[in-house]
Amino acid sequence: MTLIPGIVIGLFLVPIIMQLAKTFGLFAIVQESEAQVFVLFGKVKGTLDEPGLRWPIKQFGPSALLIPFFGKIYKVNTAMRQHYLRSQMVNSEEGTPMGVGIWYEMQVNDPVSYLFTNTNPDGSLQANVASSTISVLSNLEMEKMLEDRHTLSRTVRKSVSPLSEKWGYRLGSVYIRKVAFTDSQMVDNITDKVVKRLVQVTSAMKQDGENRVGLIQSETAKKVSQKMAEAGAARPRIVGSSLNQIAQKDAEVMQAVLEVMETERLLKSKAEVDLVPEGISIMATLGESAQTRNSGAPPPLSV
Repeated sequence: MTLIPGIVIGLFLVPIIMQLAKTFGLFAIVQESEAQVFVLFGKVKGTLDEPGLRWPIKQFGPSALLIPFFGKIYKVNTAMRQHYLRSQMVNSEEGTPMGVGIWYEMQVNDPVSYLFTNTNPDGSLQANVASSTISVLSNLEMEKMLEDRHTLSRTVRKSVSPLSEKWGYRLGSVYIRKVAFTDSQMVDNITDKVVKRLVQVTSAMKQDGENRVGLIQSETAKKVSQKMAEAGAARPRIVGSSLNQIAQKDAEVMQAVLEVMETERLLKSKAEVDLVPEGISIMATLGESAQTRNSGAPPPLSV
């Protein structure tokens, strides 16, 4: 029966004791990415930046017990933060107005300087980054401004870092993310020029492709004609060699082949052939053939 009241008293008494201990500064709980700066009578006693349960009296001595009553505890976020500045106006060497966007990282590495060196360190760092960007990029050639952003970003970071360290900041990456034209008429003119240039490049590529195709076709036709000429030149040689072999082996077969070849040529030529019977004068036959042609009647054939 005595256990239950003890548990109830413990549940109510322990939180009260913990709260009183925290109020009197006996311990402090430091979160991740956080630093706590302890100030007593307007003077900085020290900083706790390691996360976990910490004992200020062990770090700063018995005077830490007076901090909750005569001092103050500042909690500073030490996490890495990012910020983006849009449309910072700069002029190129050609006098063209440009809008520049710059992105940068920042982290508090000296909480005391962050709290007491500058009353508005965030705004001062932002203004410093903007002014350094304008100073570095102003009056540069447009081509360099558009293409060398990596080198220019490092230059901006180098110029901003000394002041940011005085204000308790550690500047991380700095990068010029965007360079844009702010004059709409200029944007339209550049767009028209780019479109025309793309059309010219496309036409040139198409014409070059057609020229290459025509060259390939002409070379192919040339090779084909050469091969056909070579084949046509080889045919008489092959046929003549075969006929010589036939003539050497059998003269009668050779004579028959020649007659067949001659008949084929006559048939292909579609020439008119007059057959003259044996024992009849050729001149008389030719005369009769002429008369027959004039009269339209078919000539008599006799063999």
